[in-house]
Amino acid sequence: MSTLLADLRAKQALYQENGGHCSLLRAIFTDGTSAVALYRLQRLAMRWRLAPVAMMAQLLNKWLNGCLIGLDADFGPGFVLVHPIGTIINSGVRGGCNVRLQSGVVVGENRGRCPRLGDDILVGSGAKLFGSISVGDRARIGANAVVTHDVAAGDTVVGIPARSLRR
Repeated sequence: MSTLLADLRAKQALYQENGGHCSLLRAIFTDGTSAVALYRLQRLAMRWRLAPVAMMAQLLNKWLNGCLIGLDADFGPGFVLVHPIGTIINSGVRGGCNVRLQSGVVVGENRGRCPRLGDDILVGSGAKLFGSISVGDRARIGANAVVTHDVAAGDTVVGIPARSLRR
């Protein structure tokens, strides 16, 4: 429950970053909250070795929110799906704290290997991350970027294939 509360607080902070006040109640009723709650239920069921319950939560998430999150995908507190529709996350994906995903993001495997995401990551709409890559802390992935190589901490990548924006 504390992890879900951290997710809601992160969503609340995200909306406040974009201007204006956002209460915790408003954050609860915004798009994506039910997807994260079902994901957290899925993770809890997997920890308790209740795979059928986890699969039901996963199926509900697919039907209600249009996103598919693998049963063994693991994200730290502060996980935010801003708009969950079209989001697909492979079971082998590991993410740190405060990972924010926009709509249509795919975080998938390539040859059996999955991405590892650090803390304070933002992934833009339609971005694709594949393979045995590492995304460093505070990195930003631009909308529709295709990431197949490591992203350094604090870096911003855009394009197909994704390239760093150097200042």
